Amino acid sequence: MTQDPLLTGLAALAVEPPESLLERIAARWVRVPAPIGELAVAYTDQGVAYVHAGEGFPQAFRERFGRPLLPAARPPAGLLPALRTGRLGGLRLDLRGLSPFQRSVLEAAREIPRGEVRPYAWIAARIGRPRAVRAVGTALGRNPVPLLIPCHRVTRSDGMVGDYVFGSPAKERLLIEEGVDLERVRALAGERVFYLASDTTGVVCFPTCHNARRITAAHRHGFRSLAQARAAGYRPCRTCRPAQDVPA
Repeated sequence: MTQDPLLTGLAALAVEPPESLLERIAARWVRVPAPIGELAVAYTDQGVAYVHAGEGFPQAFRERFGRPLLPAARPPAGLLPALRTGRLGGLRLDLRGLSPFQRSVLEAAREIPRGEVRPYAWIAARIGRPRAVRAVGTALGRNPVPLLIPCHRVTRSDGMVGDYVFGSPAKERLLIEEGVDLERVRALAGERVFYLASDTTGVVCFPTCHNARRITAAHRHGFRSLAQARAAGYRPCRTCRPAQDVPA
């Protein structure tokens, strides 16, 4: 790895810079195992800033963040279990540089439980921008910390998983490992069923909601839209909070 000019300049100072200054200027990085293979992770004094798979990590980080990189002896506390489980615990994230819209999209994606998926339109509705479905997809594609913010749990409503920063095969692998029945989701979508309702509870859910998975066949009813389900007398689930009438 070539020496960063900023670090070279710091090294040439007559007086050694304080460690706190270096931590504010540079980012530390490590390579760590993850469910989809080895990842490179950069973190600052504010938290984890970047998660990258494949080659070209140093260049990609500098182009995006403009900070020099220093190797770290060990990952920050909590990083490995967070990558493995998708739960941050006490792990902090450094999301400086993101627009308010991007932050709102990523915060909404964090609400999706493990083993469940939501359509892009759900994110758009959740942040109060129901017409911004395409912009939501763009924001998720620029997620700097995949896995830690589970953008892989946002999928297309036609049953396809959609794009992912690490590629669609990795997205499918992650969802299957989390317990999402993608074949069932695709089969329902092929029948134009995007919502499932129970005639015992009177509630309508997204198909992967844990409440929907408990509905027995005799009491299960499928609907293309939330408007149809409401017209039939069903109310939206308070857990998965379906909010869009037309799937994205």
